[in-house]
Amino acid sequence: MVDAFLKKLLPKKSKGIGLELTPDRLNIVQLSQNGPTYKLETFVSAEIPEGVITEGLIADPPEMAQIIQATLAEHKLKPKGIATGIPSKEGVIRIIPVPAELSDKELREMVNQEAGLYLPFPREEADVDYQKLGTFPDEDGIEKVQVLLVATRKEVTDTYISTFREAGLKIDVLEITSFALLRTIRDLVLQVPPEEALVLADIEFDSTEIAIMVDGIPQFSRTIPIGTYQIQTAVNQALNLPPSRDTTMLQDLVVPANPTEITGSGKMGESQPEIQAITKVLTELGEELRRSIDFFVNQSEGLEASQLLLAGPGAVIGQIDEFFNQRLAMTTTIVDPVQSTSVQVDEEKITQAMRPSLGVVLGLGMREV
Repeated sequence: MVDAFLKKLLPKKSKGIGLELTPDRLNIVQLSQNGPTYKLETFVSAEIPEGVITEGLIADPPEMAQIIQATLAEHKLKPKGIATGIPSKEGVIRIIPVPAELSDKELREMVNQEAGLYLPFPREEADVDYQKLGTFPDEDGIEKVQVLLVATRKEVTDTYISTFREAGLKIDVLEITSFALLRTIRDLVLQVPPEEALVLADIEFDSTEIAIMVDGIPQFSRTIPIGTYQIQTAVNQALNLPPSRDTTMLQDLVVPANPTEITGSGKMGESQPEIQAITKVLTELGEELRRSIDFFVNQSEGLEASQLLLAGPGAVIGQIDEFFNQRLAMTTTIVDPVQSTSVQVDEEKITQAMRPSLGVVLGLGMREV
C-alpha cells in the first residue's frame, strides 16, 4: 500500500518549475532527469517582505504576484508549468473506507456527496480531491478500499490561483506542502515497517508541521506555532539584539543534547545566554511533539512511534537531532532531500546547511521534471 501511494506522488513528464512560498522566502527549483537521477538546473531564493504572507497564507496577493514576476524576470526564467504548495495546516487529510465494488464514477460521486462529513468547514466552501489506496477486509470480512481524502478551503486555493494569474502564470500542480516533502523522503518511508508510525517534523519559519505516517500514509497532522523565527527571537532577546527576520545565525549555534553539558567556559547559559534561550524554545517544541505523538499512539492499537525525521530550515541547528533523540527517546534523523532524491547539485551553491530546508521545493520541482 505504501509503495502504491508513494508512486502516485512521483512526477509526470513536463517542463516547469517548483515554486515554494514561505513567510520569509520565495524558493524556485528547476530539475532535469537522467534515468533514476535528477540534476538541479536552477535554484533561486528571494526574500519576501514581512506582511506579504501571514500565518502561511498570501495576505497581499498583488505584492506577492509582483515579487514572483520580478524574480522570474531577473533570472530569465520562463516556465511552461508551475507546481506550488498550500501550507499543510490549510489541508484536511482523512482516510475513509468505501465499498470495493464501486466503479470510479460511483466512487467520485460518493466522495463528493459525503466529503462534508469529514470536513471542519461546509462542503460548498471546500476544494476536494481523493486517491484510492489499498484494499482491506473490514470487521465483517467485507472487502473495502481505503481512500485518501484531501481538502482545502476554496478561498485559500482561489487566492493562490489568482495570485499566480496576476503574475502571468498558470498553476498546473497545486498540492499540500507535506505531500511535496514526502515525495523527497520516499526511500526513507519505505524502510519503516507497517506496524510502526513514522513522525515527520518540518521546522519552518513561523511554525512546525507535524505529520505522523503509518505504512507511508499520513494519518495525523498538527501545526505548532514554533519555528525558526520564534527561536531566533528568543536568541536575539537573550543577546540584547534588535528583532530580526534573519535566522541565518541559527546555522552557527549548537544546542546541547544534555542540558548539563559544559559549553564554552561554563555551564550552559552562564557564558552563552543564547544557548539557554534556544534550549528553552526547543524544549517547548519537544513537549508539543511528545503530546502529539502520545495522542496519536494512544488512539492506535498496536502501534508504536520510535523514529523522528527532522526537516525544514530549523533542522540546521547543531545537534538538534541528538537533542530530540534524548528528550523523546526516539531515533532522530535530519532529512537530506538532496541525498535521498539523488539530486546532483553544485556543492558551492547548495551548502550542507541549506539542504534540510529544500525538501518542499525539491518535491515540487519533481512534479515538473
